[in-house]
Amino acid sequence: MSTTIKQLRAFVAVARTRSLAEASAQLHVSQPAISIALRTLEESLGGALFSRDGRQLVLTPEGTAFVERAQQLLHNWDNTLDAVQQRFRLQQGQLSIAAIPAFALNRLPDLLQLFHQQHPDINIVLEDIVMERVERAVQEGRAELGFSFRPEDLGNLSFTPIADDRFVAVLPDTHPLTDNKVVHWQDLARERFIAMNRGSAVRRWTDAAFQQSSAPGTTAPRLLCEANQLSTIGRLVQSGLGVSAVPSMCEAQMHAYGLRCRPLADPVVMHPVGALTRKTGALSTPAQAFLRIALDAGG
Repeated sequence: MSTTIKQLRAFVAVARTRSLAEASAQLHVSQPAISIALRTLEESLGGALFSRDGRQLVLTPEGTAFVERAQQLLHNWDNTLDAVQQRFRLQQGQLSIAAIPAFALNRLPDLLQLFHQQHPDINIVLEDIVMERVERAVQEGRAELGFSFRPEDLGNLSFTPIADDRFVAVLPDTHPLTDNKVVHWQDLARERFIAMNRGSAVRRWTDAAFQQSSAPGTTAPRLLCEANQLSTIGRLVQSGLGVSAVPSMCEAQMHAYGLRCRPLADPVVMHPVGALTRKTGALSTPAQAFLRIALDAGG
């Protein structure tokens, strides 16, 4: 027969008060319920924990030896419950996120500020890494939430879309193409083009867009150089080395560099940005709360 927390509470209360009546009042249960709990506990342990001394209950030697351990068990139990309840109340815990640099730089700060204002006691762990490593971080459990473009192969991951991101042209402030409301990929092909590094999703998408825009008599892109970070591309365009194309989530960053952005067409390159989670297992309460904030913020 297993011992229950209620039995331990009844035992400790009676040991402290030496009275069924007082223990009953402290625990807000009836005296018969206290008596049954003690009797069941003694049967489970194999002997008496109390003896009577007149009208008082007195601990037996075995009861005396057990009471300190019972108090410690209840203390540990209450502390454990309190810790779990604090996690559910978002008064304790950790939020682990992996995000592509473009999202980490341009979207996450505002989202994390809002989350921290609402839940200041949650510790935040952030990795800003390339898309493939975001997927791996979520798959391996290092991050509960990953923020990136939708992978071509989700595998054991789920993708929750937040917004659609359209590629935009990035131009120096005085460039003639800034007069256009929309820029075409062939317009960029006639310029010195600064690209993302080969192997990246952004590079695959820009190469595909140039190929799709090409036709007999059109111009192939004039690749000037490659960079590993979109922020580096912005700085290179700022220096006057050429033009580029980046996800629209980077527009505020590019404007901060003094650059101009215009929507790209023929073709329109659009990809969903969202949250990656594992298909198996539930999200922690902090992760659920942050995902709600991200979804409410939308595009």
